[in-house]
Amino acid sequence: MTLSIENLKAGYGNTQVLHDVSVPNIEGGAFVGLIGPNASGKSTLFKTLAGLVTPTAGLIRIGEDDVTQLRRKDRARRVAYMPQAFGCNALLTVFESVLLALKQTTGWRVDDENLDRVSYTLNALKLSHLANRGVSDLSGGQAQMVAVAQTIVRSPEVILLDEPTSALDLHHQLSIMTSIRNEMDKKKPVVVAALHDLNLAAKFCDRLVLLRDGVILADGKPENILALSEIGETYRVHTELEHTKRGALYVDARLSA
Repeated sequence: MTLSIENLKAGYGNTQVLHDVSVPNIEGGAFVGLIGPNASGKSTLFKTLAGLVTPTAGLIRIGEDDVTQLRRKDRARRVAYMPQAFGCNALLTVFESVLLALKQTTGWRVDDENLDRVSYTLNALKLSHLANRGVSDLSGGQAQMVAVAQTIVRSPEVILLDEPTSALDLHHQLSIMTSIRNEMDKKKPVVVAALHDLNLAAKFCDRLVLLRDGVILADGKPENILALSEIGETYRVHTELEHTKRGALYVDARLSA
C-alpha cells in the first residue's frame, strides 16, 4: 500500500494555498515528517488529504484508488486525521471518547473486539491510567494524547497528525512519538505528521517533506533534507546539522545576524 500525491492544488475560495504539490510513493510503514514554517500550507494539505477541502486539481491515491472519488465514510475508514484544534465530548470518559471515535467508522454496535481494541490502543500509548477519567478533567497535553488515541484506534491505512506534540512536555513528546513509531512498525500504515521540532523529526521520521508557501521545496531522508541551505532560508535562521555522541542527528539553530 502506498500514498501518492500528484500535482495537488487546493485552497479557500479564490485563494490558492497549495501549488502543484506532489509527494510520490509513501510506502506503508513509513513515518513522514511534514516540516515548514507557520502558514506554509501544512494544515491545508492535511485537510485536503482528509477530504475536508476539495482540491481544484491533482490526484490523491492510496494504492491504485483515487480517494477523492470515495464516499466520505469509505474515505474516513482509510484516512484518519487529527487536526491542531481537536475536540472531545466533555461528558465522556477517555475510554468512551476513544470508543466513540472507533464506532464512527465501524457502525454503532459495540462488541468485545471493539472494547479490546480501545484497551489495546490506550495501553500502547501509555494512557490506560486515564481510561476512566472524564475528558473535561484532562490537561491540555493529556487531551492531545487522547486525540492521538482517537486517530490511531481506527487502524486506518493513512494517519495524518497535525502537530501531535505541540502541547506536550519533553517526556510526553518522546513517549507519544515512540508509541506512534512502535504501532506503525506493527500495523504498517502511512503516517504523516506536521512537526515544528526539527530534532523530533530527525529522531523519528524516515522521510521529511519541506513545504513553504504551498510548494514542496525538498523531499528525502532526514540527513539530506536537514543539511540543505533551504532549511535555514525557510525558517529565517542559521542552522548546522550535527551528530550527537550516539550518532543521532541534531539541528543547531540560531537567529541569523
